[in-house]
Amino acid sequence: MGFMFSVFPIIFTVMFVFVFGMIIMTFARSIKEEHKNNNSPRLTVPATVIAKRDQVSVHHHDHHRHTNTRYFVTFEVESGDRMELQTSGPEYGMLIEGDRGELTFQGTRFLGFDRV
Repeated sequence: MGFMFSVFPIIFTVMFVFVFGMIIMTFARSIKEEHKNNNSPRLTVPATVIAKRDQVSVHHHDHHRHTNTRYFVTFEVESGDRMELQTSGPEYGMLIEGDRGELTFQGTRFLGFDRV
């Protein structure tokens, strides 16, 4: 019985450090991507909408359910390269697979799409 009480603080400390480390890594990765996007050129290129997808996250807290939806669109540019960019819900709803137009982006940040 005494063994369990002596091991618990070690396990708790390891788990705390692990979770805290994951939070710090996620925060640092987010800042790094934001910095990269801010330093990337703003480009407008001809593109075609290839695919759309959404990602729904469900969180339960105190008998309440909260959902969060992220929207992604895959574009293909003239060179044949494809890129998936996160968009807003209204922009996602306006785009249809096969749409052609001018894609404006900065790094991994979607700025707009104008159909032709």
